[in-house]
Amino acid sequence: MTGDRHMPSGNDERVAGRGPVDDGNHVVRLCARGMQAEAEGRDADARSLFQQAWESAADDYEACVAAHYLARHRATAEETLYWNRISLARADLVADDRVRSFYPSLYLNLAKAYLDLGRTGLAREQFGRAAEHAHDLPPGQYGDVMRFAMADGLRGTGAAADRSADGLIDGLVSGWCARADLRALALVLPARLGDLGTEEDRIRLVAALRLVHAGRWLPRGEQEDLGRAVAAVSRQKRGPARKERFSRNAAGPVQR
Repeated sequence: MTGDRHMPSGNDERVAGRGPVDDGNHVVRLCARGMQAEAEGRDADARSLFQQAWESAADDYEACVAAHYLARHRATAEETLYWNRISLARADLVADDRVRSFYPSLYLNLAKAYLDLGRTGLAREQFGRAAEHAHDLPPGQYGDVMRFAMADGLRGTGAAADRSADGLIDGLVSGWCARADLRALALVLPARLGDLGTEEDRIRLVAALRLVHAGRWLPRGEQEDLGRAVAAVSRQKRGPARKERFSRNAAGPVQR
């Protein structure tokens, strides 16, 4: 998984990439300054700014944003989990379009916190909830990174769908990496890394594999292995993506 909490560093125009926010909001500005301090290695300043944001929060939206960033600099995994759960609970209280794009990140952060505590089952559940909100990710590199983190978490916690073709595909990818076959990698890796186990993802992966297969530039052995991979993925049975407008907090009551 990428990044400390699946968020890019620095003063991003979306305040760490979680979708459109009110740049004129005092809490949002404090969090943006905190991210800038973090990017510059000034962690103490970042913690102070995030704490100021929390203390300045005047409603659930502002508290959601501030709690998310407070979770980045906790001394223990338990404290990190606590603040991530606070952020999710406050987002659920907002329950409108202002927080729609927050949910993929909120659930990913919860999943990572549970993993750090060795609670794999709960982590698996939260990775699944993050994937249910993948349709709310913004287009571009940030959305790709988040999707890759979801897929990685699902695979790592045993929640992934039929993965019978993974060995074939990963073997091919290893060979392409070894000889720097950038064309094959560029076509297949986005679909492979972002595979959340849905039927839509299966179709995307098959299309990418077929494009490489049709190009016929691979060595004969790889071409044959790729054909087997295409056939294996084509046979997989997967369900559609589940799309939820808003998910109520399934992490349970927040306790200190």
